Amino acid sequence: MPVYLQIPLLIVAFIVFVGLAFYVGGWGVRRMCFKIIAEMEEARAFSPGKAVALQDERKNIFRVGTGNIRPKALHLLIADGLVIKAPNGKYYLDKEKLAQMKNSIAK
Repeated sequence: MPVYLQIPLLIVAFIVFVGLAFYVGGWGVRRMCFKIIAEMEEARAFSPGKAVALQDERKNIFRVGTGNIRPKALHLLIADGLVIKAPNGKYYLDKEKLAQMKNSIAK
């Protein structure tokens, strides 16, 4: 194969690889968000009184990689308003936001 065809194909392959890596990473965070929500629903954590403790930061800051995406997923849920941090440092679900999210997924 000529070199002038190899270079554009290499560039396209690299772009596809990077896009796929971002997609798989986002998919993993999405799955973790649903796991966190399921755990909190199972514990019936819908008020500050029934809030549950969740890992909100990495345990080892020297660990490199994406081995623990749970804190990132939790921070995304907090940013969306689905999970609220209680004054005691624990977390609970917002029932209204959760119902809105479930309705939007069901449609």
